Amino acid sequence: MSTGIEQGVQANQRTRREALNESRVWLVYARRKYEEPLHEIGNVMADDVELARVYARSIYDEFSWIEMVIIPRDCVVTVIGS
Repeated sequence: MSTGIEQGVQANQRTRREALNESRVWLVYARRKYEEPLHEIGNVMADDVELARVYARSIYDEFSWIEMVIIPRDCVVTVIGS
């Protein structure tokens, strides 16, 4: 039999999990030189484009990028699948 505190913790964990499921995954691409192509450097989870922009810039700040873009993962279309 669980206590009220345990039930509250379980409900909080469910709420967090549901919130993560509602967050969108954004793919992060960047390049360091103009002659280089964009490379996927990682991804971030955010509820909207503004948060995704902030997360990408702060998480992947190890290089001086000349360009960084984010793309919602659910907008990627597979042309040839493996």
